[in-house]
Formats: sequence, structure tokens, C-alpha cells
Amino acid sequence: MSLPLMKNYINGEWVESNSTNIGDVWNPALGEKIAQVAYGTKEDVDKAVKAAKDAYWDWRTTPPLTRARYLFRLKDAFEENFEDIARVLTTEQGKCIDEARGEVRRMIENIEHATGVTTLMCGYTLEDIAKDIDCFGHRQPVGVFAAIVPYNFPGMVAWWFLPYALVTGNTYIVKPSEQVPMTQTKIFEIIDEIGFPEGVVNMVHGSRDVVNGILDHPDIEGVSFVGSSPTAKYIYERCGATGKRVQALGGAKNIVAVMPDADLDAGMPSLITSFYGCSGQRCLSGSVLVPVGDVADELLEKFSAAAKDMKVGSGLDEKTAMGPVVSAAHKERVLGYIEKGIEEGADLVMDGRNYTSTEFPNGFFVGPTIFDNVKPDMTIAKEEIFGPVVSVVRAKDLDQVIELINTRGFANAACIYTNSGAAAREFKYRVKPSMVGINIGIAAPMSFFPFGGAGDSMFGDTKGHGQEIFNFFTDTKVVIQRWF
Repeated sequence: MSLPLMKNYINGEWVESNSTNIGDVWNPALGEKIAQVAYGTKEDVDKAVKAAKDAYWDWRTTPPLTRARYLFRLKDAFEENFEDIARVLTTEQGKCIDEARGEVRRMIENIEHATGVTTLMCGYTLEDIAKDIDCFGHRQPVGVFAAIVPYNFPGMVAWWFLPYALVTGNTYIVKPSEQVPMTQTKIFEIIDEIGFPEGVVNMVHGSRDVVNGILDHPDIEGVSFVGSSPTAKYIYERCGATGKRVQALGGAKNIVAVMPDADLDAGMPSLITSFYGCSGQRCLSGSVLVPVGDVADELLEKFSAAAKDMKVGSGLDEKTAMGPVVSAAHKERVLGYIEKGIEEGADLVMDGRNYTSTEFPNGFFVGPTIFDNVKPDMTIAKEEIFGPVVSVVRAKDLDQVIELINTRGFANAACIYTNSGAAAREFKYRVKPSMVGINIGIAAPMSFFPFGGAGDSMFGDTKGHGQEIFNFFTDTKVVIQRWF
């Protein structure tokens, strides 16, 4: 049986890449190939940029409210196709269907937020900055922008940027992860039905050649990226060399602290979701669990019991609590970190290496894994694993927790469970990460607050969504005028 080949979407049409380099798309629960995707070329990028550039002026001069009306229609279309998008997402990425539904909901919320353009894109004025002279600041679109997005959230992440770029008057190109191209293809089928003007929004599939084609193209004004920190830094440097705007969100090593006064029973569901939701493949996942003081043994007992009770299997099963990791290669990477933890002397108290599913024997599964007595300088306590592996580092007090967080290099998110307002305030005041959860294990801001970290987790100065995203996609033109 021939597998479907994902096509590019350029200038309002579905077109095949001229590349002969074809990759496979897998169902990670089944361990089976389900589609193919061309690893595109610089020429594919050039075609998309030309279409976007040609479409720019007409779109830029379209009134903001008129641009927003396209998004209103798109929101309704996404609602109508909500379950279909979620099921495609789960099929190619592996996450649980409820997690996929949550991802689609976040896509829609960003569209809803972007439709506030008539308020959020407003400029400012001041009369009489000097005698008979007035000053105006107008926010204007800039041109062609692009997004390079990761495999772990194949639907949502592009929509941290895309709706804001479009509604402010820019044109856009999306480069999905080559591992999970089917979700954005489904989304662009819906976009095509909405009838955006040709060239306003485009999609190019591919890998390294497409990424470099985007980074080096002189007619692309800015790039948004989410992925690993080494790649984020590379993109930041390449964009800096060519004068592009850039927001490059990198990796994480998030620490979740549990104080002695925490309500363990109330907090356990969100703790488990923090570490094992999406199989640990998200930049807001808990990675290091830090019990403080004498809560450690009780916390470990309850946490282990909850982890053991999770159903691991196909994400399309409504009862599944954790699905597979995205690929066979990533499974081997996660297993390598487990071996490293054993080698360095951590205590493996729950071993997920040999997890197998009787229903899905070929799936890319790693079971819930827990290490206790992990030292801060161990590899599993420092490097991003991006899998369902929990490192328990015991701390004597809050100061030690904060020191641990602030010495990881990564500074994406940090969470604390406590009933003490003083402890919570001290924690959020002193830790470096930009996203902080208090009695919440996943510090995920809504679309109207900014998403992004600090330190090695963020390269650039404008984060995803929120209000300031409108600054990224606009230039403030200052007009100083006097009339005689």
C-alpha cells in the first residue's frame, strides 16, 4: 500500500517539493509507517517567500478588523474540526487524546486572543511635544515572517505566533517538524477552505535545508523557533548575523519542589501529570522532583504508587494516561539516560526500560521511571532527557532548592507545592525561570500571558503569545509633525 505524501502549501495551492529526499512518518503507538514527507529544498523556501512577499502589500493595507475576521472564521472552522485535528495529532505524535484536545484548545485560544488586534496594536500620541509640534507612534507590520516548530506539540506551537503575525498585517511561512507533518497539513486544509488571500499563509515541509533556507533568506524579516537549546542558540546566532528579528525558545530542566507542609493528596494528580504527561516530552514537564526535609519518603511512596497505577498505551484509548515517545530513535535516547543514571549511582526505584504493551508490541514505549538519591551534578539531574524519567533530588530547605534551580543553566519553569504564602513568595521572587507554578505542576500561561523562559531556555527578548508578541510582529513608526 502506498503511503500518502505530505505536500507544501504555497500561494494558496498544494504543491509537491522538488526534493527526492523522502522521510517516513510513524505511528509511535503501533511502530508503523503511516505517511511520507519530502525533506524540502531551498528552492521550496524561495517559492514560499516569493508568494508571501508578493501578497504582503495588499494584506498589509487590509484594515486590521478585516484581517481579524479571517481569524474569526478560522476559529469556527477549528471548532467544527476539533476532534479530527486532535485524532490526527495523537496518531502521529503519540500523546493521549485528551492531551491532544488540550493542544487544539490552546491553538484556538491564541486565535481568540489575536482577534483583539484593534486594541493590542494601537499606537500612541502626544500633542505639543514642543510648540505646535505633535508626535505619533504607529505600529506597522514588517513583512514576511516564518516559524520553525517542534515535534512535541505539532498543532499548538505554530499558533503561538502565526495568528499574531497575520492579524498585524504580515505574511507567514510555517515549517512543521518533519517527524509530525500530518497535523499542520490537516490544519492547512482547513485554512485553505477559509479562503485567505493567496500567499498570505504558507507551509513548507522539510528538515535542515529548509531551516537554513529560512534563516538565510534576505526577504524573511523574522523567525520564531521552539526546540532544543543548542538549535535555539544556532538559530539566534544565524538570525543575528543576517539582521533578522528572532525569538528562539529552547529546552528545559524543570524542578518541582515539594515542601513539608504541602498537601500531597491534593497535589498528586497534577504532580503526576507534570512529570508523565505527554510522556515527559514538553518543555514544561517536571524533570527533577525535589522533596524538602522530612516529606521525602512519604512523597516518594505516594508518587511511585500513582505512577504505577497509570495506564500506558495508545493515546487513542480514552483510558490511557501516558502514550509512547515519538520515535524509535528517541526511545533509545531516553533509555540511554536511564543507563547513565544507573552508571552514576542513582537508585533506580521504578524501571521503565522493559515496558511492553501486549496490544502494541512494536510501539515506542518507555514506562514511568523514577530515580531516587540523585545528586545535583549527575547527568540525569543536569541534561534535558525529554522523556518519562524522574530524578528525585532531596533538599534540606528552600534555600537549597533555589540554589539547585538557579544552577541548572536552563531557566524555563519551576514549581513549588506548599501551603505557606511566605515560602511561595520567596520562591517566585528568587528563582531565575520565567514561568513559575505554585501548587501547579505545569506552569503553562494562557494565550494572553507570555510564554518563554530565561537563561539557556530562551534566546531573544520577545516571548511567545501574550501582549508583547504584537511588538515582535510590528515596527513602531514615530511621526513628528508641524503644520504652518
